Amino acid sequence: MATITRYPFVRHLRAAPTAHVLHLDAGRVKHDGAGIAFWFRPLTAVISEVPVDDRELPLVAHARTADFQVVTAQVTVSYRFDDPRLVARRLDFAVDPATGAWTGTPLEQVAHLLAELATGQVIDAVAAQPLVEAVTAGAALGRAVTAGLQGDQRLAATGITVLGARVGSVRADADMERFLQTPAREAAQGEADKSTFERRALAVERERAIAENELHNRIELAVREQELVTQEGANARTRAEEAAAAALIEATATAERQNLLAEANAHSTRVVGEAEAAAEAAKIGAYAAVDRAVLTALALRDLAANLPAIENLTVTPDLLTGALAGLVGGPRTTKEG
Repeated sequence: MATITRYPFVRHLRAAPTAHVLHLDAGRVKHDGAGIAFWFRPLTAVISEVPVDDRELPLVAHARTADFQVVTAQVTVSYRFDDPRLVARRLDFAVDPATGAWTGTPLEQVAHLLAELATGQVIDAVAAQPLVEAVTAGAALGRAVTAGLQGDQRLAATGITVLGARVGSVRADADMERFLQTPAREAAQGEADKSTFERRALAVERERAIAENELHNRIELAVREQELVTQEGANARTRAEEAAAAALIEATATAERQNLLAEANAHSTRVVGEAEAAAEAAKIGAYAAVDRAVLTALALRDLAANLPAIENLTVTPDLLTGALAGLVGGPRTTKEG
């Protein structure tokens, strides 16, 4: 909307770059252009402001397909006023000289016109298609509506150019949509089941591989355990053989030591015996030349050395007589009675 500044007896208008302003004064064109600014007299001025930017018009169109099914199409029409002067002559885009607002509703008129024309194009395009093609051919429907609007003579005569039409969706009623979605859902469910089965099969295959791997590991462990037992037995036998050999060597050494000790003891005993025998023989040889009385005295001395202690000794005349007789070598007299 243009900006109008009020002054005594005159007004000043400043238009936006996207608005085309046509100023008539007494039926003559005084100012004509987009984004202009000028002074004018409000009592004699007639001003029209036509937007020249691209505009969007969303609408909903209901149509019937070739198989008598009702569908709803959401369409967006892009358009612009390509010839503002022509539009200003065909539609009421006049603005109030005091406020700059439109005195009418030109954009609503344009929207109503485009909605009717676009709905007619949708009805004509959908009527030639069955339901399945209609709900799946949104792009083709958009191209058909665009071609129909661009070729419309009324829009061309009004100065309106249609840039294009986009179809957001084409939908049937809820029951029919569920019916149409069933094959796709079944196909998707089948693919999902197939994926599930493949995933389960892969899981089973992996579990089998894991089980085989575990079995192989158990077999390998059993083989290694058997080898370990065999090796431990061999080691035990080796240790036993080594212990037996060591014991045999120790026993042999002990026996040899005992034999040597016995031989040494026997030799020592033999030498001692021979020495003692020689000494005894020498002693006996020495005693052979000694008088009998001397030998008796020596015997008594040895006997006295080996007898226990005698505290009381009773000497009778008979005992003393015999002893003295023995010492002097005289005959021993015995009293008979």
